[in-house]
Amino acid sequence: MHGRVRRLGDDGGTGERLAAWLEEIGLADQLGPAGLPSFRRGADGAAYWTEPGTGEPLTPERLTELDAVLHQQGDEPAHAVPVALVQLRRKAAVRAGLLASAWHTYASLAELRGRSENATRFAVHKAAERGGLLVVVHDDGRTMVPAFQLDEAGDVRTELGAVLEPLLAARMDPWQVWAWLTQPAALLGGQVPHEAARDPEEVRLVQHAAVRLAERARASA
Repeated sequence: MHGRVRRLGDDGGTGERLAAWLEEIGLADQLGPAGLPSFRRGADGAAYWTEPGTGEPLTPERLTELDAVLHQQGDEPAHAVPVALVQLRRKAAVRAGLLASAWHTYASLAELRGRSENATRFAVHKAAERGGLLVVVHDDGRTMVPAFQLDEAGDVRTELGAVLEPLLAARMDPWQVWAWLTQPAALLGGQVPHEAARDPEEVRLVQHAAVRLAERARASA
């Protein structure tokens, strides 16, 4: 198989150049998530390129096409950066940071609220349906309730209700909502939205910023 893939992989020419370039700029791991052909290094150190889904080895023609796609950004193709892969890497880094922060499962939220898990599950679904609670579903199927939006009793913080409502009503990606609310925001001069909302003098500004972000999200949908 290696010999076959190596021959169809351009004998270390285009395939090796692309692989070395992607490794150098730290984007090799983003090929698969982007639905593009990917490669692995064999025991001999060579790059073996395969098609997504089928696992079939890439032909020289497909490698040439991939080369053109990855270098199509910018005025100087030789120095181009595959923007889509950079964006995927940033998105993955943001998600990793969010997953490392505090969030609840149905079980942990039920314990915090002092209610049964079934009752909590129902309450979460109803609150999410009316746009009053941010709920994020992971790719593996886990349902997560980010903890930043909750008070000590496990209820949504009063001051965040009017902030969450426009964002969730705009059908924004829940991951994007989570990220915007918990990271420095340009619309707030670098303040973290959910933290700024604790200040009675800042909460109206946070609400306004949320409305503006929701409008932009609708416009680009």
